[in-house]
Amino acid sequence: MRVGVLTGGGDCPGLNAVIRAVVRKGIEKHGWDIVGFRNGWAGPVTGDSRPLGLADVEDILARGGTILGSSRTNPYKDDSVDKIRATLRDQGVDALIAIGGEDTLGVAKRLTDDGINVVGVPKTIDNDLDATDYTFGFDTAVHIATEAIDRLRT
Repeated sequence: MRVGVLTGGGDCPGLNAVIRAVVRKGIEKHGWDIVGFRNGWAGPVTGDSRPLGLADVEDILARGGTILGSSRTNPYKDDSVDKIRATLRDQGVDALIAIGGEDTLGVAKRLTDDGINVVGVPKTIDNDLDATDYTFGFDTAVHIATEAIDRLRT
């Protein structure tokens, strides 16, 4: 199986950790080929991807941001869904893992409704997504903000 992964929306702590987990678990446990799409939904729209192997994710945990880049691209706003289908077909991608917040996961849901295999990983520092109590990134954001406020008081 060949699985694509992308990160969409704003920055959030833990993005590289999720990418690393997808790559390691996908390769080591399931024997998948992993493809990283660059810059959110813009990657599958334009075909901008790169293979991801174990060496690619070995030392990314301490790096901020996302090694794949991100964007707020919405393929439904400019009728690019057929381009995503073509990219997935041409690159032999069987399923996508979309890491993102409300907009990214909204696109993932619509693509799923349109017959494309997509799994969403909820990500937001706002913790404002339905169907989940906590999202990764939220606890880190609260902790950092609390530390900053404590430093202001001392």
